[in-house]
Amino acid sequence: MEKKRKYYNKRLIVFGIFATMIFVLLGVRLYYIQIYKGQKFSEMALMQRSKEISLYPKRGIIFDKNLEPLTNVDTTTKLIIPKSIINKNKDIYDLVSKHTTLSNSEFYKLLHSNEYLLQIPVDEEFYIEDKPSSIFFAEVVDRYKKKNTLSHVIGYINKAENTGETGLERVYDEYLKINDKKSLIIEYDKSRTIVLNGTEYVNELSDVNNPSGVKLSIDSKIQNIVEKTLDENNIKGSVIIAEVDTGKILSMASRPNFNQDNIQEYLNNNEMALYNKAIQVGYPPGSIFKVVVLLAALESETDFINRDFYCDGFEEINNVKISCTSKHGEINLEDAFANSCNSAFIQIGKEIGGKKIIDLAKRLGFGNKINIGLVEEIEGNLPKGNSLLGPAIGNISIGQGEIEATPLQITNLLMIIANNGVQKHLTLIEGVTNKEGKILKEYNKEPDVPVISSTISNIAYDYLISVVKNGTGRYMDVASIGGAGGKTGSAEAIFHKEHTIHGWFSGFYPVKNPKYVITVLVENGGSGSKSAAPIFEKISKEINKIYPVY
Repeated sequence: MEKKRKYYNKRLIVFGIFATMIFVLLGVRLYYIQIYKGQKFSEMALMQRSKEISLYPKRGIIFDKNLEPLTNVDTTTKLIIPKSIINKNKDIYDLVSKHTTLSNSEFYKLLHSNEYLLQIPVDEEFYIEDKPSSIFFAEVVDRYKKKNTLSHVIGYINKAENTGETGLERVYDEYLKINDKKSLIIEYDKSRTIVLNGTEYVNELSDVNNPSGVKLSIDSKIQNIVEKTLDENNIKGSVIIAEVDTGKILSMASRPNFNQDNIQEYLNNNEMALYNKAIQVGYPPGSIFKVVVLLAALESETDFINRDFYCDGFEEINNVKISCTSKHGEINLEDAFANSCNSAFIQIGKEIGGKKIIDLAKRLGFGNKINIGLVEEIEGNLPKGNSLLGPAIGNISIGQGEIEATPLQITNLLMIIANNGVQKHLTLIEGVTNKEGKILKEYNKEPDVPVISSTISNIAYDYLISVVKNGTGRYMDVASIGGAGGKTGSAEAIFHKEHTIHGWFSGFYPVKNPKYVITVLVENGGSGSKSAAPIFEKISKEINKIYPVY
């Protein structure tokens, strides 16, 4: 009997332990569901009966050099309204259609979409009397500025997949995708027509060491000056500004501009609005290439500075006649450079040969990517093989024919001369940052490299100043900025299947201890002295107002 009692007691103890374990496990599970995962499951339940309106881009900030945000700045007021209301109420329909910032086609497309809850951007004057409780307003932070500042450098995204398609958005896509979340959760009933409640849901990353942004060398103040100048003067082309001492790119602009939120309308644009013309399009450099010819001549024989040439208004090579800008008569090297005499430089080209010119051009960065961190950059083009022989030397000597260069390559050329023959590698990106702009990973900048001797660099430097003092750039008024040096260019090209002439000016200022190199390309601008040089003058004077050079 005693034995039997002990047996039952043992079973009761085992059962009790087992039951206790069950209750403990159930308690743990209940804690896990209600406490530990309670908020998440509540959010999931809420999302099943609601619509999420994102109030903030799911991408990190791109900063300028002074940590001024270039993205995630501007806001848009959006009307959140059930489609059934706007379709059934003509007064509301008329009011919304009048004040929406969407185009007629965009508005029509939205009304005929499968969305039951519409997000309609409206202007500041929009107002509804006796607003139905099922209508909400939301202030949504835009990914891009309304002026689409620095659009070609920043690039754009595939909105559906939140992936970068071009520019920095593409290059730094893995860092710019973020999990920070700020949304408006709109609840609805079974019919999906009546809005029951609106709540703001916030879940921000707390780890400041998480890489989620990019810092650039761009100066927003200078960038705004450049873009405003291009737009006010209706310029198509590009401008680049680099800091002489550091090689940092302070501004890069391309025109026409484009709306980063509406890429479709530009896909068949024959003005190449989606192209970053500073790095993505090659142009004949025209007379700016005479800088390369000058340097090649001086490397071959410095005595060229003591030589005289004769210009009869044209130069003939193998029965091919190439016109000059004027009949200059007897002219020395400095004046030939300052006044862009084709005849003198073709004579130089014939004497030293195309190979020496092109070999030096390669050392100076032509025919290769400068590599500033944007995948769209192209190499340009330099002639080779038989294209260096015979009459081709005429085109090579004046930057025509097969030679194609980007404004970035031209900027690199002037930077080398402004730095006494040393190449300071141009940079656009300072590093990957956290969400506050603190750099977590610096951009790997290549070391400085001597490219040409200081002797011939100094001669070219003085000649560039002569261009502005006495030559094709003499019409610029640059005394207030400490003077300037540079080279004009007028390059013949086939553009949009039509013969055209692009205008160039690339130069530095002030003449003593230059601070900036500015390159201006004006598509279909004709003479560089009349189209591009005045833009250089306007931009440099505006910059000098905020950053005086002396």
